[in-house]
Amino acid sequence: MLFADTVVSDPAVHKPKVMLIMLVVATFLLTLFGLNDTIYGEFMRPVIGEPKESGFFGNVATGFVLAIIFVINVVLIGFAAFRVQILIVWLELLLLFLAFFYSFGLNYEFIQSKIWFMITQGVFTTLYISAISIVLASIVAIFGAVAKLSSNGFAFAIASFYTSFFRGLPLLMQVYLIYLGLPQLGYVIDAVPAGVLALTLCYGAYMTEIFRAGIQSINKGQWEASRSMGFGFALTMRRIILPQAMPLIIPPTGNQFIAMLKDSSLVSVIGVWELMFLARTLGNKDFRHMEMLITAALIYWCLSICLELIQSRIERHYNTISH
Repeated sequence: MLFADTVVSDPAVHKPKVMLIMLVVATFLLTLFGLNDTIYGEFMRPVIGEPKESGFFGNVATGFVLAIIFVINVVLIGFAAFRVQILIVWLELLLLFLAFFYSFGLNYEFIQSKIWFMITQGVFTTLYISAISIVLASIVAIFGAVAKLSSNGFAFAIASFYTSFFRGLPLLMQVYLIYLGLPQLGYVIDAVPAGVLALTLCYGAYMTEIFRAGIQSINKGQWEASRSMGFGFALTMRRIILPQAMPLIIPPTGNQFIAMLKDSSLVSVIGVWELMFLARTLGNKDFRHMEMLITAALIYWCLSICLELIQSRIERHYNTISH
């Protein structure tokens, strides 16, 4: 049962002081923005004329009207169920963002002609690079976490140096160092493997600490019990330690994967045909930069939402097993 399901919603209509404070604050903020003709200039022009000619009191009146609408919206939503409130607010915020983008005067025919290519080519490459990188980073993180928990000074020194170095350098710099530096050593690497390697090493360093914390959270008695049963180190990790640590490891690892999905855009600087590279290239070709950037932003957001849903299902699965 979710915490929100146990809370009884108390509509704001039963709290006149709260409503009054919300009304005053909303009026002030909307008036402040209205003085710059950025929020409701077009919306209220048929009623009060040109915003710049309406004066301070006209802006206050307009802000007061919009504040009343805002407060009524909050009050009415308060009567709905918790999940319905979330859905309504999400839809309202989405409409606000769409209205914001609509004000840019975008060429939707151009977006329609390019979006399918961006999805089939850019999204596929982005997911391909991110998926391979997160798997390799997880493997690196397991070994790094075990080394940092080891009493062997040599192993601990290597793992600690690795995490310190790759967490201390910007990812973009790592991409350049790998792509341009390895050929100096006689090993020429293509753009996609260079991007995967950079993402793997960078996020492997961050995930090493995540795995270390998850493994360290398991009681030492589990290790002693497994040794008394004759289990080796690998079998103990696979059958006893990691299954118990996964509920703690999964949430931050999922967050790292979402972050990696977005940071994969940095490999576009070395010519990988991922989503950001295509957005820049297609936009530059026809001087439609904003159309392509907004399209890429919405695609990234949709991908992140899908990953969040997958992450929540995995978390529920491991929480069910642990209980």
